[in-house]
Amino acid sequence: MNADPPSRTALIVIDVQCAFDAWEAAGKRRNNVDAVTRIAEMLAVFRGKGMPIFHIRHEGIRPGSSFVRDGAGYSVRDEAREIEGEPVIVKRVNSAFIGTDLEQRLRASGIDTLVICGATTNHCVETTTRMAGNLGFDARLVRDATWTFDRVGPDGDRHSAEQIHAMTLANLNGEFASIVSAAEVVASLNSK
Repeated sequence: MNADPPSRTALIVIDVQCAFDAWEAAGKRRNNVDAVTRIAEMLAVFRGKGMPIFHIRHEGIRPGSSFVRDGAGYSVRDEAREIEGEPVIVKRVNSAFIGTDLEQRLRASGIDTLVICGATTNHCVETTTRMAGNLGFDARLVRDATWTFDRVGPDGDRHSAEQIHAMTLANLNGEFASIVSAAEVVASLNSK
């Protein structure tokens, strides 16, 4: 990370919701099983330094969505839950910038660097990261603080969560974001 003043950097925590636990319990396989632990570590450092944190929550609007507001999947994992004073921004599509005031909040606070983590790598995290880069933010995607699930492509080929995760990071790296580790983020913030 660069040497910008800490107040110009914000942590963006995307969709760390219980729906994904239900997916796992139903047999879906994911990568980065320690991602939520890495998120909790970064939350502790950002909070300890009084740096801004924005929590993004997905609200499903399609029938049968795992993320409907009144469903068990909408709640956030305890380790990543917001505390008083940390804004929660609810989105209904795969980008935290569409249909929300996230960009306006960031600009009003003078934030230019975004440390992005959460779920899932190739959906809401990727879309939000691409838009952050396109909007001119210095996006830092934390590779070990995001995860995804195995998928079957339209051709019937099976793709592992690790392959999907790696390809997503490769696609974003350098053009839309810098790919970093949680340890690099923590070390950079602790050096300030």
